[in-house]
Amino acid sequence: MSDMSNHAERWIDLRSDTVTQPGAEMRAAMQAAPVGDDVYGDDPTVNRLQEVTAEMFGYEAGLFAPSGTQSNLIALLVHCARGDEYLVGQEAHTYKYEGGGAAVLGSIQPQPIANQPDGSIALADIDAYIKPDDMHFARTRLLALENTIGGRVLGAHYMAAATQLAHARGLATHLDGARICNAAVKQGISLRAATAGFDTLSVCLSKGLGAPVGSVLCGPKAFIEQGKRWRKMLGGGMRQAGILAAAGLYALEHNIERLADDHTNAANLSRGLAQIAQLKVATPQTNIFYIEVPPASVDALRATLVRERIRATVGQHTRLVTHIKVTAADVARIIDVFTTFFKDAS
Repeated sequence: MSDMSNHAERWIDLRSDTVTQPGAEMRAAMQAAPVGDDVYGDDPTVNRLQEVTAEMFGYEAGLFAPSGTQSNLIALLVHCARGDEYLVGQEAHTYKYEGGGAAVLGSIQPQPIANQPDGSIALADIDAYIKPDDMHFARTRLLALENTIGGRVLGAHYMAAATQLAHARGLATHLDGARICNAAVKQGISLRAATAGFDTLSVCLSKGLGAPVGSVLCGPKAFIEQGKRWRKMLGGGMRQAGILAAAGLYALEHNIERLADDHTNAANLSRGLAQIAQLKVATPQTNIFYIEVPPASVDALRATLVRERIRATVGQHTRLVTHIKVTAADVARIIDVFTTFFKDAS
């Protein structure tokens, strides 16, 4: 293998867009933030973040939560009572990756439905899984979708059709919009257009937008007031949280349009890796894509990437994620490391 080692530069981290760290300007905004006790409603920076986020996405009110998992759970707990159920994709974060919180803490039954290859749930499946009003069944109350899902964009026409169907059948709608800004930028539509039809929205500030902590739950004022009670019970009542909220405000003001750079870097990375015969590489729509690595190469590739100061969750099915801390130069270097590895391994 050619000498790719002895690099003293920083690590390139492809594990997730959650690994981003605030830059100097964001840190300065955090340091300068006026703060107060948010449980009393006295933190002006938190209040501003909640108001700004709600306005940007077209909702009446917002609620700052420490994580997307908590903001999604709050939404489910307000939408659904004990014995209710929500319809959700089998690949969705709220079903697969949030510890079963709705079932454990809310006695809410998830009704998982198979996702289509594009990440959507077929409209016919949504309609078929809505339970009749019968005491034998859980009460179907909510349709929960996610955009983007595994880096795939659910288009505005599909979202409109899905939410219209849900509302026509008497269901509320919630959008796990952890990466909704990626979806909006990719489609070239406004944030409001990307969330149209959803009664509530959770938007994450600590992924591609680059803030260190937090999500905002958006919805009607009365809904958000109920959400505050659940947030307190879940341990999410924070005090001088304006230091964190200031990072979120900076992210919303400066880091949305630049998500297109992450999409471009992901596209360039996938094209470069696709030239390696041993890899099967998916074409990204946004900043996330997957590669299939030959099982016999997994361990050696993992060790090589560590040596080359590249972090990735390497397996036979490997997810790669670009973000604000991955540059075009990083992409070129990653391609070179992978190419050299597989050339020497052949």
